[in-house]
This record gives sequence, C-alpha cells and structure tokens, in this order.
Amino acid sequence: MSNFQKFIKSFRYAFRGLKYALKNEQNFQVEILVGIFIVVLMCLFPTRTLEKIALFIVIFAVLVMELVNTIFERIVDMLKPRVHPYVQLVKDIMAAAVLLASIGSIIVGVLIFWPYFQELFFG
Repeated sequence: MSNFQKFIKSFRYAFRGLKYALKNEQNFQVEILVGIFIVVLMCLFPTRTLEKIALFIVIFAVLVMELVNTIFERIVDMLKPRVHPYVQLVKDIMAAAVLLASIGSIIVGVLIFWPYFQELFFG
C-alpha cells in the first residue's frame, strides 16, 4: 500500500469517528449547532479577520475537547467503576475540561459580538 493510499485511508477513519460523534454524542451535536450559529453571526456582522480567527479557534477547541472527552469516556467505560474508584473522577475531570473550554469560548464570543449587538440594538 502506497503512502498516498494510507493517507486517504486515515481520512476515512477520521470521518468515521466524526460521523460516530455526530450521530451518538448529544453534546457534540449541540456544540456543532452553536458553532454554525456563530459562523452565521460572523457573516452577518462585519467581524474583522482576527475576530474570525479567534472565533474559529474557540469553536474548534470546544469540539476537540468534546471528542477527547468522548474518547476518555469510552476507555474508562471499558474499565467499569468496580475496577478503580477514580473512573468516575476521570470522567468528571474531562467533563470539567469541556466546560472550561465552553466558558472560555462564551467569553470570547461575548467580547467579540457585544459591540456589534450594542450598535444594532442601541445604535
């Protein structure tokens, strides 16, 4: 198998994982919808390039953290809580990581969009 074929196969695996998350992970589905909403807002308001970059970084950071959280959950679920008392703690800490990424993205979004909303509504 050539390197190019391996490269193409790796994309197939990646898209299969993405498809799984989109189909089975409710939080990932919600985060995708919020990300799409933010992209629509970026198109509606005259956001600057650096603002768009920051928004895309935080959107993808939250999505990546959610995928990492899902990975940890699946691995830890294989261990079952009776194997070790830290199993639930690991899941909680990963959920906290996603929560912090989400809070950070909300802060960035508010800082960027607040002036646009302020001008739109209070003009």
